[in-house]
Amino acid sequence: MTFVAKMATSSSSGRILSLCKQLQNVCRLSSQINIQQCSANLMNPNPFLCRQKLPLVAQCWYRQSTSLVQSHAFHTSIHRRGLDEFFDLPENWGESNVKSGAPWTAKQLRTKSNEDLHKLWYVLLKEKNMLLTLEQEAKRQRVPMPSPERLRKIQRSMIRVETVVTERETSLRLLQTGQEKGRPGDWRRNVFGYTYWYRFKEYAIPWYMNRRYKRKKFYTPKFVEPHIRLRIEKYLRAKFRKGNMEKKKLAQLQERFPKMKVPAS
Repeated sequence: MTFVAKMATSSSSGRILSLCKQLQNVCRLSSQINIQQCSANLMNPNPFLCRQKLPLVAQCWYRQSTSLVQSHAFHTSIHRRGLDEFFDLPENWGESNVKSGAPWTAKQLRTKSNEDLHKLWYVLLKEKNMLLTLEQEAKRQRVPMPSPERLRKIQRSMIRVETVVTERETSLRLLQTGQEKGRPGDWRRNVFGYTYWYRFKEYAIPWYMNRRYKRKKFYTPKFVEPHIRLRIEKYLRAKFRKGNMEKKKLAQLQERFPKMKVPAS
């Protein structure tokens, strides 16, 4: 009888353990579902409603997740206007002249960090898209664009940002590799006597075994030299002829309009 009682107690304890494991799995699954629902409702204006429905473990996870979200290093602009970003501010609608500042100079941009230049580039890009939309809308309505000089200022600023970034990349490349350009090369001459910049390329085999590379002729034959002289002479004659035509036109305009300002030569 004692052996049967022990077997009965062991079987009952095994059933209880299995039931406890099943209950634990169900609780874990339900907590995960509630946590996912709460994480999907993080932007809910009343998050306490979601938090009250969770168990204690889920509430602790929710507090940790909200604290992590609040202290995250990634920042986005809070003010979102959607497609309104492609249009000017409402207070500028209908105005013929819109006040705007001067374009960014290269001296000012050189004092900025790379991160500031990156942010400034996208600010200028958004402004450029807005002005291009405004220009297209003005063309569609057949009305003059208000303050079109803003677009030119934006374009000048973007060109100067590119110039400053290129200067920094070139200086860094010179310090690291000693090459001014990103892809090294050399000045070479072709068979017609033209001098051009040849960019080096990577080949799987040495140059003296590469037939394709050997077909390229980086020299000028001797019988081409007289033609080079004739080509230079032709270019100088065309340049001289163009200068004489411009002088004749300017003299004719001065005869017709004596008070005309003479452009500086």
